[in-house]
Amino acid sequence: MAEISTKPYLIRALYEWCTDSGFTPQLLVAVDGRTRVPPGFVKDGQIVLNISAGATRNLTLENDWIQFSARFGGVSHEISVPVDRVAAIFARENGQGLHFEPVDTSAPPDQTPPAAAGDAPTPPKGRPSLKVVK
Repeated sequence: MAEISTKPYLIRALYEWCTDSGFTPQLLVAVDGRTRVPPGFVKDGQIVLNISAGATRNLTLENDWIQFSARFGGVSHEISVPVDRVAAIFARENGQGLHFEPVDTSAPPDQTPPAAAGDAPTPPKGRPSLKVVK
């Protein structure tokens, strides 16, 4: 039987504690190839994400992925973070929270987040082709 990680459960518990206490929950994420965040906001391979209800839309805190929409510099972005890349969850106001040991992931680079309900399929690359229909 595979061992189930406590990490996603602790993240959800700290998120709930922050919101119940009136604090702003934030994630410290170690960015890698599977992490989908705006690259212009990544510093030293890390990014801090505000995951409060007012800063996100359609937030899901699942066992493997954290996904939501958020605005960065006024532009909306779809964010996907593998739970194993979360380095900490904490309250912005007082810094209280949990830090996690880094996980060496040797997951294949083709592992992608599950598609969100509103995601449109990616259009094919290359030149468009048109046909004359009579």
